[in-house]
Amino acid sequence: MILHLLTGALTGWSLIIAVGPQNALVLRQGIRREHLGVVLAICIIADVALIGLGTIGIGGLILLVPWLLTALKWLGAAYLVWFALITLRSAWHTTGLSADAQPRTRRQIVRTTLALTFLNPGVYLDTVVMVGNLANQQGADGRWWFMLGAMAASVSWFLVIGFGSRALAPVLAKPRLWQAIDVAIAVFIVVLAVRLVLS
Repeated sequence: MILHLLTGALTGWSLIIAVGPQNALVLRQGIRREHLGVVLAICIIADVALIGLGTIGIGGLILLVPWLLTALKWLGAAYLVWFALITLRSAWHTTGLSADAQPRTRRQIVRTTLALTFLNPGVYLDTVVMVGNLANQQGADGRWWFMLGAMAASVSWFLVIGFGSRALAPVLAKPRLWQAIDVAIAVFIVVLAVRLVLS
């Protein structure tokens, strides 16, 4: 039981620790102290649900419908480019965290979080296909402990980066530093979009 739980947790952390658009958004909202609870709730619930679906065998269905992943790839790439442009615009107009002139509404943040979560084919490949397949290799009983370990890894990761970045917010209140963060996130997101298209 413990071995399956730890294996699931290590697998979950190894897949989620790579900074992607979803993680970048959690970091950004944590630093801004803007609707962080909503972002964390969406990311955690989505990951837990997708890991659960993969464990009960939905990953096989995704592999049988390759056009779905292709469609998600192009939608995801387009959305990533748009997100990068919005982030660059924010970098151009930023005044620091303490006096940000353009706060985002809860509805905008929810839309962005849902899009970055569900328009990213990597989410399905990692959580549904890969984690689901690995869970089902653990045997009839072991797969559920593996699934719980992967879910725990996801929950803990999002909480750490969300509230960890929030704790750094006072340090990052300077406009120049915030501009550099926004530019770095935008560049990284564009690189992800290019890799997604070429994959």
